[in-house]
Order: sequence, then C-alpha cells, then structure tokens
Amino acid sequence: MKYNNILLEMHGEVALIRLNRPKVHNALNNALMNELSAVLEDLEVDDAIRAVVITGNDRAFAAGADITELQALDFSRAYREGFISANWEAVTRCRKPVIAAVAGLALGGGCELAMMCDLLIAADNARFGQPEVKIGTLPGAGGTQRLARAIGKAKTMDLCLTGRTMDAREAEHSGLVSRVVPADRLLETALQVAKDIAGYSLMATMLNKEAVNQAFETTLKAGVDYERRLLWASFASEDRGEGMSAFVEKREPEWKHR
Repeated sequence: MKYNNILLEMHGEVALIRLNRPKVHNALNNALMNELSAVLEDLEVDDAIRAVVITGNDRAFAAGADITELQALDFSRAYREGFISANWEAVTRCRKPVIAAVAGLALGGGCELAMMCDLLIAADNARFGQPEVKIGTLPGAGGTQRLARAIGKAKTMDLCLTGRTMDAREAEHSGLVSRVVPADRLLETALQVAKDIAGYSLMATMLNKEAVNQAFETTLKAGVDYERRLLWASFASEDRGEGMSAFVEKREPEWKHR
C-alpha cells in the first residue's frame, strides 16, 4: 500500500514507521493519523512482525496537531466526527511492543503520540511539551493524563500551565523517557532495542506489556492479582516450556510464539 504521510520500512521482525510531513515538522493531520492507524492495524496482524518503532526526522518527531485543521473545528463537528477518538488511538490498542524514537520536537499531539508508545527513547536534542494553553485550549489525546502518570502532578502542571518545553535530560530524570542517546545514534539504538524485544517470545512480550499497563488501571492488590493470573496462564504456553528447557539445557530457545 502507498502512503502519502508516512514511510514504512521492514527490518526483519521489526517494522519502522517514519512520520513524513517534513515541511510542517510532521504536524499530525487527519490524513497522517488515518494512515498511521491503518498501518498499525496491519502490523498487529502480521505474524512476521514482533515489534514496531515510530519515529520522525532529525528536527521533529511531531510538532503537534495540524493547527490549520483544528482551526476549522467547532464543538458540533468535533463531537460528531469523534476528533482524536476516531483515528488517534490505534497505537494504544497494539498488543505488540511499540517504541517511540524521538528527535527534535515532540510537542502537543506529538508528545501525546510518543507517550502512547510503550518505550520512549529520546535523542539528546529532543524537546517535549504540551503547549496547548498558548493557543487557548488544552491537550486532548491524553496529554494531561499520561503525562501526570509519567512525571507526576507538579511537573505536569508546570508544562501544561506555562507551555514550556522540557529537554531530553529533564524528561529522562522526570521519568518520561527510558533512555537518552546521541542524536546520530537514535535510530540505531531504537532498532536494536526493538530487535532485542523481537528476539524473545511474542507471547511473553505481549503478556509483560499487558501486565505493566494494568498497573495504571487498577489498585495495587488488583494489579498484583492480575499479574499472577497472567503468570499462571503463561505456564500453559509452549514458549514458557521451551524457554525454561533451553535455560536448563544451556542452549538458545527456539520460540514458537505461542
């Protein structure tokens, strides 16, 4: 399939999606988000793919939602068309691990898209923020909610109320990103992390992802009970048996991904 706003590359068991509207710093318009949703849905059911990387370019992951489109929206149209709900959240429904590789600007919707991913790896030139207050509105793709869960109330209030940006080091120290690397090694690092993940049992990576995400949806007691049931369920998988046998026999496991 031909895409106009993204580029898709296959690196073995890893799919690399590049947001590709460089003239507007990868501003997220309806067409781009439709394409991103479609490709993520295709990759989710592609048995050859076991991890996904989403990136932009050296200057911007995504500088936010496309204001030229937003300006035309009123309440009635946004409500009827399900603005954001209709095509922004496919990444949150992916059961396979998704990594955001962020260089340059990740602002507004760009920051929100990055936070929807499972791991966020930042170049040392990355900048994050939710500056919607500067245009008289607020985040709408989970910015206030995911940011607060990642970095706490104080930092989130700071970013959302002042509109300031946070550099990569502050983002790492605050808990928003998992690691910071030199800009010229960002893609290499993200692809290697994805390949490492893809080298494990897909069953196991999906179970781990599901368990961690549950921590943000429930109490500690309920979360631990949920984790334990997933552990017990894993005992019925072929890959759990193969993984333990390979460990005992001191050999590499041969995953069946089931």
